[in-house]
Amino acid sequence: MVVTSSARDYINRILQDISGMKVLILDSQTVGVVSVVYSQSELLQKEVFLVELIDSISKSSESMSHLKAVYFLRPTSENIQFLRRQLPNPRFGEYHLFFSNILKDTQIHILADSDEQEVVQQVQEFYADFVAIDPYHFTFHVPSHYIYMLPAVVDPSTVQRFCDRVVEGLAAVFLALKRRPVIRYQRTSDIAKRIAQEATKLMYQEESGLFDFRRMEVSPLLLVIDRREDPVTPLLNQWTYQAMVHELIGIQDNKVDLKSIGKFPKDQEEVVLSSEQDPFFKANMYENFGDIGMNIKRMVDEFQQVSKSNQNIQTIEDMAKFVDNYPEYRKMHGNVTKHVTLVTEMSKIVDERKLMSVSQTEQELACNGGQGAAFEAVTNLLNNESVSDLDRLRLVMLYALRYEKDSPVQLMQLFNKLASRSAKYKPGLVQFLLKQAGVDKRMGDLFGNRDLMNIARNMARGLKGVENVYTQHQPLLFQIMENIVKGRLRDVDYPFVGNHYQQGRPQDVIIFIVGGTTYEESRSVALQNANNTGIRFILGGSSVLNSKRFLKDLEEAQRVARSSTTVV
Repeated sequence: MVVTSSARDYINRILQDISGMKVLILDSQTVGVVSVVYSQSELLQKEVFLVELIDSISKSSESMSHLKAVYFLRPTSENIQFLRRQLPNPRFGEYHLFFSNILKDTQIHILADSDEQEVVQQVQEFYADFVAIDPYHFTFHVPSHYIYMLPAVVDPSTVQRFCDRVVEGLAAVFLALKRRPVIRYQRTSDIAKRIAQEATKLMYQEESGLFDFRRMEVSPLLLVIDRREDPVTPLLNQWTYQAMVHELIGIQDNKVDLKSIGKFPKDQEEVVLSSEQDPFFKANMYENFGDIGMNIKRMVDEFQQVSKSNQNIQTIEDMAKFVDNYPEYRKMHGNVTKHVTLVTEMSKIVDERKLMSVSQTEQELACNGGQGAAFEAVTNLLNNESVSDLDRLRLVMLYALRYEKDSPVQLMQLFNKLASRSAKYKPGLVQFLLKQAGVDKRMGDLFGNRDLMNIARNMARGLKGVENVYTQHQPLLFQIMENIVKGRLRDVDYPFVGNHYQQGRPQDVIIFIVGGTTYEESRSVALQNANNTGIRFILGGSSVLNSKRFLKDLEEAQRVARSSTTVV
């Protein structure tokens, strides 16, 4: 049960049976689906000589009858209408239409009626309607992402579109994996409940024939939860490689855009970070920052040895050997340059923003008690000129989430200090976070200070010490997975939908977070799977968060909530 393999198999099947020169036409969503599992050189091997977005194709009228057009699109009404306009006056010799999700009967009729020239060779559904970032991590990149925070305030049709996109994506994931799950949801989340109910209706009623796979002894589990149950994880700085790159620079569909942080040679402005395509990254993506530095040094030393041997060309045979190995040499050179550049740039950011001091306080707030010491540490950092506005805001948010009921006076002092020190401070944003995800809204034991088991675990960890003070935090997702493995996930907190219950422990579990996942959580899933407990976990979300994205969603939700209140 690996999402990258499922998505890659679909793209293989799309391209391998169509011989000759091809143009691959994608939309804004499927371009991400393809790019994370297929490289440019692999597309060329499949005789794909042109990759275009459907928007740019619609603006051109140039005839390309020598090419076969392979469309891979989401089955949206916009995409169907585009094809309806293009098919009567075809630009390409053949049309092969593949859709990433379930087509409606009416859409099939529209395509059939539009194919007046009979250029459409095939129409197929290949269920890759998700971006498979890593083997056990996928996302949908849902637009207007903040909607999950305000289901009662936002226009009902907008909420419905959000839910429809998530449900369609989940359906595609399970069709790709050839599974039909039983579905549970977080009791305290209206949006999670709605998505769970609509997904159940689709899989068990509306499209039950499509999901009629071979019955398993214990059905897979889909658990739908809400980001607001753990607002701490997306607010923390990260110190493992993949998560740290996303937090400090940003990753979009396994690509890192370096133009935003400095000037780089043209071929280094965007680099790929993929566990499927980069062995060094695969081996180090979950390692901490200190170990990464040493491992990169070893890689540089190995490359220097290879470079020296290549400089020692004295015979025709040496030259022929170098030419044969040249592609591998260039690839190695590019990889070394990429990782050295990323680590160098992140080191600069860490130093400029004093992130080691900031992060140590963050981890203390997230993992340990001691309100007095925490208040003093946060106050000192708010007064530090080197600490950025973003880091000040996150520190106050973490303090507020931890001590909102314990220290209202100190909390107000921090609000006032933040407002006076940070020019970009958004009034009321911390209070809005507490309204959305404060202790009264959460049902889980986020800080491990309610449940006796969690208190004992935290005490034991404190006595033993932690391997790294900067990576001691564990997301709430870790607790949820642990409860599933031990059969302790309570029905009252995470009810089943309908009459579809689970007898026994599932072997396959997909946990979907409405509101977005983090790379810290995907690391927890990968490490959990490596423990061989007999359960395979996959993590999915409506987007992939870093602290900037989470705060942007929060600001958007606050703006919409205020405007709706004003209208009322």
